[in-house]
Amino acid sequence: MLRAIRPLADGVDRRFRAALGRTPNDPTCRALLACAPTAAARLRSLEQFLEQVEYNGRRLAKLNLSPGGAGEALDHFDRLLGPLIADRFQPAREQLRLATLFTLNQAFYGVREAETQAFYGLYRAETEADGLEDLLRRFVGILTQTFRARAGRLILQDGARDQKLDRPLYIERGAPDEGLVADPRMQGRHASYWSYPLGETGLIQFGFAAPYPWLPRELTLLGAVAARCAEAIERSRLRDEVRRLEAEWRHAEREEQRRIGRELHDEAGQSLLLLRLKLEMLERGAPPDVRAGLAEARGIVEQTVVELRRIIAALSPAVLERLGLVPALRQLAGRFGKMHQARLRLRIAANSDGLPRQIQEVVYRVAQESLQNIAKHSKATHVNLFLHSADKSVRLIVRDNGDGMDRNSGAGKEPAFGLLGMRERAALLGGSLAVRSEPGKGVTVTLDLPRNGAPAGQNGMAGNGENSRTFD
Repeated sequence: MLRAIRPLADGVDRRFRAALGRTPNDPTCRALLACAPTAAARLRSLEQFLEQVEYNGRRLAKLNLSPGGAGEALDHFDRLLGPLIADRFQPAREQLRLATLFTLNQAFYGVREAETQAFYGLYRAETEADGLEDLLRRFVGILTQTFRARAGRLILQDGARDQKLDRPLYIERGAPDEGLVADPRMQGRHASYWSYPLGETGLIQFGFAAPYPWLPRELTLLGAVAARCAEAIERSRLRDEVRRLEAEWRHAEREEQRRIGRELHDEAGQSLLLLRLKLEMLERGAPPDVRAGLAEARGIVEQTVVELRRIIAALSPAVLERLGLVPALRQLAGRFGKMHQARLRLRIAANSDGLPRQIQEVVYRVAQESLQNIAKHSKATHVNLFLHSADKSVRLIVRDNGDGMDRNSGAGKEPAFGLLGMRERAALLGGSLAVRSEPGKGVTVTLDLPRNGAPAGQNGMAGNGENSRTFD
């Protein structure tokens, strides 16, 4: 059949173009002709033809021509071809038609599936990204793969830019507009480029191995993903700003706690000590019937002094500031052992030298809060406190064998243990805090922090200039 069609191919193709009213260079007409029986007649094998159909099927999908529309056009082509071969080879023609339509359908839905996966990937990247830089890196990787580009750039631009970049641009190598390719390392390395603005946020650019003007569906997809990227970047920036403001608030809170602690120590603490001394002096010279009351009052003052010191230590752990993290944890464990019956096992495999003060304070606070929770709620008999520090991370684990908690019940929910604030502080430093528990099996609190952790927003992207993340 194909040998019979081969001499007729050029003439049938011309009649088909005329029937469609298309020029020879029309992309839709060229893709349809590449899927016609005359194209199969020009190739060496049916395998090559079906590969060609699959490629052009993707192009037709990106030209917004449905499989039904492509099938109608190919049926019209068959009606033009039939009389020229005296309607011979009907079974073979029908088999070739079915194989072609099946391949076109697969290509069409493959394109739609790729679009769906691109949007799903963008959504997943936004939910999983660790900050703006990671978000940009993920976005560029997804979109470079989606458009089958050789390289991609996503550039944040806060300043002025060439007005031509405010609209979609197709650029070929050597063209005057090649200078609009934002990354100099990308210029001249690719046969063609796409540039698409992300509103006022920046722009995204791709490089291709061959001249490849976008097709209508690709341009529509570019617009949709650009809008999604711009919104996601803005949300990420807002989240970083919220975290930065929260970090400043936490810092102000710590400073205020230190101030209150100093005033309690210098004013209320000294006054109570003076009161204790006065009561002791009065007690020595008082009549026996008054001495017992003065002794009781002195005991109350002494207990108040102990409680005040505990409050001052909770507000601002002076031992942490004076001696460092490891001695502070040892003192905390020693105080816990004196006040509670639970046996505490302390293991420290860490060197706190060089640890930022913010990291040390969060570790200390989590240990302190965990031990307080154990003392108040758990009825534990054994407690393990383990601190480990590696080159890039710090881990604190506090585990007890107490009553545990039931997350499904109204009582004993995690926020009641006062760790919600600790989790927020850990997140501000790029870390995490996990609480694992079951009724009757105790509670395990695990804190993980990067050793060089800094409040969110301090290590993010600069506000001015350009930043790019590249996948080749």
